[in-house]
Amino acid sequence: MKIKNLAASMMICATVMFSPDGRAAPTANIVLVHGAFADGSGWKNVADILIAAGYKVSVVQHPDSDLAEDVRATRRILDMQDGPVILVGHSYGGTVISEAGNHPKVKALVYVAAFAPDSAEDPKALRAARPPVTTNVVQVGDGFIIRNPDSFAADFAADLPKDVSRFMAISQVPTSTKALTSPITTAAWHTKPSWYVVATEDRIINPELQRYMAQRAGSKTVEIKGSHSVFIAQPAAVAKVIQEAAQ
Repeated sequence: MKIKNLAASMMICATVMFSPDGRAAPTANIVLVHGAFADGSGWKNVADILIAAGYKVSVVQHPDSDLAEDVRATRRILDMQDGPVILVGHSYGGTVISEAGNHPKVKALVYVAAFAPDSAEDPKALRAARPPVTTNVVQVGDGFIIRNPDSFAADFAADLPKDVSRFMAISQVPTSTKALTSPITTAAWHTKPSWYVVATEDRIINPELQRYMAQRAGSKTVEIKGSHSVFIAQPAAVAKVIQEAAQ
């Protein structure tokens, strides 16, 4: 009887883990991580597309205050998932997922115009090696910065409607310079497959730096003509890459 029960259990596991043609079964859980100067609401259009396609979507609302704290906030959401996860990060969110992606539930990473630092690497050094078009930030005190609201639309969201970019400029989340310059411990992309969306018109993270990080990580790379806010401007194209990772 025990042998029969064991065999039945193995058959159930095989059914859950693999599709009929022997490939790993699709991953149903998607966790989205926002970048600096923003919150999770920017993911709404991407989330709507993924939910309509049948995925379970969760959005991390980390505080942009400290890398370790932002990683902990992401891990809390990962702990809540009922199975394997595709972990997605935009901008500074890429640094967060590079660390949080070591969570055992994470099966793949998707970087969207994002930093993908290596183990023990300071993202500040990456920016210095391939500088962005703009570094137009404003100190707001206590070690926190925002993007200059006067140039935010042109620098961060040039392909969005003016009313949208204007609201993003006035609703920025002040971000700690400590968070933006803290090295991660172990880069998850060394052991997890990854995808990378390069925003070819990005003025915040140099597209050449994006290509370098994607190549170094061995990411499957998709280039989309768009600003740093490419995931808002072109949600269908970005969602397509996430769905590919989930398959």
